[in-house]
Amino acid sequence: MAAVCDPVDDPQTYLHLAKESCLNIRYVIDTHVHADHISTGRKLAALAQGKYVLHVNAKATYDFLGVNGGDVLDLGNVQIHVLHTPGHTPEHISLLVTDKTRGPEPWFLLSGHTLMVGDLGRTELASRAEDGARALYETTQKLKTLADHIEVLPGAFSGSVCGRSLSGKPMSTIGFERRFNKAFQIEDKDEFVQCMLQDIPTPPPDATAIRAINLGLQERSRA
Repeated sequence: MAAVCDPVDDPQTYLHLAKESCLNIRYVIDTHVHADHISTGRKLAALAQGKYVLHVNAKATYDFLGVNGGDVLDLGNVQIHVLHTPGHTPEHISLLVTDKTRGPEPWFLLSGHTLMVGDLGRTELASRAEDGARALYETTQKLKTLADHIEVLPGAFSGSVCGRSLSGKPMSTIGFERRFNKAFQIEDKDEFVQCMLQDIPTPPPDATAIRAINLGLQERSRA
């Protein structure tokens, strides 16, 4: 059994890889309703006869498997523990993964556009920037309780418009980000909010329309 997180490619790519590995795709998970690309998650889940997963509070018009923080998605030896990590968007989740063939403790975090290598995700694409920043502060306090050895695999890195000082390195650890990620280090809430309100990048082109399409509120243009 397998899960796909934040798919961006042709669904056939994932189906082909699953077939090569003799795996069935049980879950297709979007960490949040994206504003920078049109998700292929629903289409992939339908083709794979799996379940499409979003946070329960995602305001989508279609059916999906709604999860809460604390829920566990079961893949046999692999357990996906859902963390509600709002800030980049209100419905954002991160996935803390345990592989019981390796050990009984979590191994890595799929952090979406929340904690990234070098910075944190922008906060104004789905809410007021300050509201998002205050939610993201609470999320950082939650993520700081994770062990230093937990690997961090974000959904974006250098070149993405979803963050500011992002590294080109596609992965890190909680411990390294704790030591060297300036935004992640800030302990005072007001200072954190002010930091997140500075140097906000230009929003992705058509961000509002893309998010509406991903929620099922708007049809994708055929032009």
